[in-house]
Parts: sequence; structure tokens; C-alpha cells
Amino acid sequence: MISTAQSAAKSKPDYSQGKQLAQQIFHETLAAIDVGHAMQAKLKFEDGVLLAGEGVYPLTRPPRVVAFGKAANRMAAVLDEILAGGIEAGVSVSPAAAPRKLANFQYFVGGHPFPNTASLEGARAAINLVSHLRREDTVIFLVSGGGSAILALPMDAAVTLADLIEFNRAMVTSHLPIEQINVLRKHLSAVKGGRLAECAYPARQVTIFISDVPDDLPSMVASGPTMPDESTTEQAYELVEQNNLIQKFPASIRAYFEHRELPETPKPGDPRFANSHYFPLLSNRDAVEAALTAAQKLGFAAEKDTGPWDAGYQEVVNSNVAGLDKLSKKFKGQPVCLVVGGEVTCPVTGPGVGGRNQSYALFAALRVGGRRRVVLSAGTDGRDGNSPTSGAVADGQTVSRAHGRGLDPAAYLAASDSYSFFRTLGDTLDIGFTDNNVRDVRIWLDFGS
Repeated sequence: MISTAQSAAKSKPDYSQGKQLAQQIFHETLAAIDVGHAMQAKLKFEDGVLLAGEGVYPLTRPPRVVAFGKAANRMAAVLDEILAGGIEAGVSVSPAAAPRKLANFQYFVGGHPFPNTASLEGARAAINLVSHLRREDTVIFLVSGGGSAILALPMDAAVTLADLIEFNRAMVTSHLPIEQINVLRKHLSAVKGGRLAECAYPARQVTIFISDVPDDLPSMVASGPTMPDESTTEQAYELVEQNNLIQKFPASIRAYFEHRELPETPKPGDPRFANSHYFPLLSNRDAVEAALTAAQKLGFAAEKDTGPWDAGYQEVVNSNVAGLDKLSKKFKGQPVCLVVGGEVTCPVTGPGVGGRNQSYALFAALRVGGRRRVVLSAGTDGRDGNSPTSGAVADGQTVSRAHGRGLDPAAYLAASDSYSFFRTLGDTLDIGFTDNNVRDVRIWLDFGS
């Protein structure tokens, strides 16, 4: 299904600048979803009252704050500005060191995509900070994508950090979408699946979150430490069995599945969540809309493709090509832009360096060879898979340029080495960490025949 959001073209974009135009759209998208701007625009603090959307939260005493995920440090710093320094104490667990540390905060550099020692230390610090509070106390949770690895603590002390890393590696290198991975994570964690909120009970809890999951699954953001969990242990058992994962798990975790002994998570309706409130700050929808606006300003007839894109990357490429064909026919003779969101799945099939966005772009390059088309696929967090880049851009000459350098695109795909392919051609998107994560953005451009 394609929904239209077209604007009149002020000038006709030129294919010779196609890759640069796609990158310009992406950079303008990132600027439009800046975390600090979003918080300043959507959160207000007036006369001792925090306003978040329709939520009204009187702060009779300074709140405690727990921030975790890829945007943790940025969110904590901006909230401190909004509250004019009125935070009693805080914990921030992020994948990078904070450029400026707040005096009353503890900081931890957690691991991503796999947890590290600081991930566990940060989780323990968060539990300590929110435990033993009273009903009149307030805890503000600042949650963003990547938090599942960045904030991690097994329920069972017998599960070591090495076990936890092996468990996560088995899942993130599979074909499972993020929401299914997080079902498994929740049922082994001391903080995920609403268990951090249990620690903070009976204090009032306000969760401000940036979503890196489908919009209808907010409790999957960072595996939902502050939200009741709709998933069940039975779902977890089924996922492991259906995807033949059990033998890939370390013995300490495998036993929970073999003996069906996973502890259940707290569910919707649990009275411990009666004083919990949630405010979505940003999501993938914001990024898609921003890309759409940027493309229109550049003179493209632009539409967004709103299909269910959390599927295999090759399947999604083929569907998006069909959508671009349809759009090109609709606006015959005009440069067009198709904007796609979501997160494709991309099983690891080789020992190379890359990620789902670069694999998507490489497979897409095979589909646009010789045509006046451009495709860009990138993560809004600045990182794609195990590579140091956010994604890649390709056009109708990418495959021929590769062949001219002796590169075989299919071989690089099979080796999961899409980063090496695009790095050789100079077409990676090296933007660094963005302190944000609202899933991925894909930009397709067609300049006609």
C-alpha cells in the first residue's frame, strides 16, 4: 500500500548528482529527528509540573532518572536542562562516553550489539537507584533503542557475561526480527519485561521513549524494562523450537528451555503498573515523514511505501522495486522518490563485515544496474551490523564499477561482507553515532529514462 504526499517540483533533480541527493535527504532526515529538539519541543516544565504530551506530572520533589539506550546521554542532558537541574540522582547507560557529565549521575558505557561488564554494572546501579522508593517519589525513565544489550542483567547469577553474549549472538545473527528476539531476552532478564518497573514500585513512573520497533509494539523498545509484557514463556519456547536455536545457546541458558523453567514476566493489568505513564518521543514514522519532506523540497514527486517491511532484505528489495516502478509510471517523466522505513532481517551467512542496510543496498544495486536509479539504506543510529558505518548508497553504475575493480557482488553478499564492498567503492555512509535510533530509512530515487 502506498500513501501519497507529493509536492510540486521546484527544480528537476539530476541523476548525475543522484547519490549526493539521496545522502542529502538522509542528512536532513537526521537533523529533523534530533533528540534534543524533540525533547525541547514536546516536554515542558512549568511551576513545578512536567508536561509530556497530555501527561501532567507534578514534581513535589526532584525525581530520580534512569536513562539507557543509544540516546541515553543526550536525553539525560536535555532533561536536566528542561528541569533546570532539578534531578535528585541519575544513572545513564549508553554505548559511548558522555561528552558532558552531570554531577549527580553515574555513567556506564554499555556494550552493543552485545552486552559488556558495564551493561551489567549499569543495570545493577539502575536497580539500586529506583529501589525502596515511596509512592510520592517520581522516577523518570529515558528509554531508547539498543537498550536490550546496553542495559542487561541475567535473573540467574549462574548465567555469566560470556553466556549472555553467546545467547545474544545466536539471536542477532539469525533471521529473527527484533520483536521476537526481545521476547526471548525478556524472559531471562532481571530488568527487561517490566522487571525494572517492579523494582521502582510504588513510586510514580514516567517513561519517555524513542522507539526502534514497530509503532504497535512499544513494550519491545529495549525489551520493555518499564512496561508490562504481553509476551509469554510459551511464545519463547515456540520461537526457540521453530528456529532451531536451542543448541546455539550456552548450557546455563539452554537448560531453561529444555526444562521449560523460564520465569514469567509481569503482565498488563498488574497493579504495580497502575502509577506508570508512557510518552513516545520519536519513532520510525517521524524519520519517514522527515525524509519525505526533504525529498519534496529537492523537487521529487515523493511517496512513502507503508508495507510491512520487517522481512528478509531480498524480499523487501523486490517489493520496493515494484513500488518504485508503480510510482515512476504514476509520475511519468518526473524524478520520483520512494521512502521506506522499518527494519529488514538479514541472516549472517559469512565471516565478513556489514549489516542489514549494506546488504540491502548491495542486493538493490543488482536490481538497478544500468538504470537511472539510486538507492540508499541506513540506520538512524549511525551503525549497521558489525561495521563502523550506518549504511550505503548505490546507483545504476555501482555493479559495473565493481566489476571494473574485480569485485563480485554476489560473493560479497554470501560472505556477509557488504561493508568491504561499499568501502572499496567509496559509497559507505560514515556519520558516526547519532545519539538516536528510530530504526532504518531507505530512499529510492528514479530519474526516468
